[in-house]
Amino acid sequence: MNDAVALPVPETSARRRSLIAGCSAHAIHDGLTDVIYVLLPIWQAQFGMTYAQVGLLRGAYSGMMAVFQLMASRAAKRWGRTPMLVGGTALAGVAYLLVGQATGLGMLLLALLLGGLGASTQHPLASSMITDTYEGGGGVKEALSQYNFSGDIGKTLIPGLVGLLLTVISWRASVTLLGLLGLAAAGLLWWLIPTQTAASTSGKTAKTLVGSGSVSGLRALIVTGTLDSAVRMGFLTFLPFLLQAKGAGTAGIGLALTMLFIGGAFGKLLCGYLGARIGMMKTVWLTETSTAVLIVAAVYLPLTGLMVMLPVLGLALNGTSSVLYGAVPDLAGAGKREQAFAVFYTGTIGGGALAPVLFGGLGDSMGVPVAVMVLAGMLLLTLPLAWVVQRGVVLER
Repeated sequence: MNDAVALPVPETSARRRSLIAGCSAHAIHDGLTDVIYVLLPIWQAQFGMTYAQVGLLRGAYSGMMAVFQLMASRAAKRWGRTPMLVGGTALAGVAYLLVGQATGLGMLLLALLLGGLGASTQHPLASSMITDTYEGGGGVKEALSQYNFSGDIGKTLIPGLVGLLLTVISWRASVTLLGLLGLAAAGLLWWLIPTQTAASTSGKTAKTLVGSGSVSGLRALIVTGTLDSAVRMGFLTFLPFLLQAKGAGTAGIGLALTMLFIGGAFGKLLCGYLGARIGMMKTVWLTETSTAVLIVAAVYLPLTGLMVMLPVLGLALNGTSSVLYGAVPDLAGAGKREQAFAVFYTGTIGGGALAPVLFGGLGDSMGVPVAVMVLAGMLLLTLPLAWVVQRGVVLER
């Protein structure tokens, strides 16, 4: 019956447009999410915030993303992926327009909560859209790798460009431009997403996944991803303040984040290759141990040394996520891929949302260097968890 349905878009074109739409959504949303790191020191100085309040702002955006991702997945089954993705992207844009009008902590917090709500649609819906589109003809992992890489492109370009913009225009004008970017991206997504892909989420699954999944492996994967994300977002929250203490200005902080994210983009490609060659567990052990050592080094290095090291740190810091992300389809139960992606992202982004708040308080009481080194120590907990994940993947195969 499904074969008899006339498709509005040829299959190859639909696959290509779905991938471009998903990658575009990922790049824009990740850029809008991570540009906050450039703005945090400015907001702290202007509004007289503590590190705990800085962490609250960062955690508000990520927290809303985490809480509403499962709801976004369910809502897409009722109203369709396209309205949810487009509406979420537009809401993120509106949130940045409100940020540009903020007069204090309360309005900033409200705007960032709205932004996180809009961003909650992107990860589970865009990733499952690409997975569903590519499943029939193969190439799912390659497409997901490109999708993952596109997020790092957004993280690299948007914070770096805003860091440069802040040297010539005010932060309010900069975030207003970000809001307009979000609205333009929403229009682009509405045009790009093919009709057949949008219709595929109304509860009609063209192909049912085989395999029963591994519950223990998926749980360990979620905990591993949560710890990895908590350390990454916690460190990124404190990095601008470490740089500031070493003498970096606004443009320098933007450049530093750009260098870190460039390394992160290549890290995802490299770790995807390593994961295929030496296995997920050994890759995670290598990246997480390296990240812990380099984070501690970041505390003690002078500004020049830190700037030189940042691409290498980014390579290890961001590389783990691509390996973990690629294991989700392997561990998901039959017909539960979209839910598995949503649960995985809820856990990882939820951990990332809590970390800046909790470690912001630690930074206030014991100092930023101590908080950063505690974050590095947390990564060692991922080493035994990676073994459990690997065991689940092997058993499922």
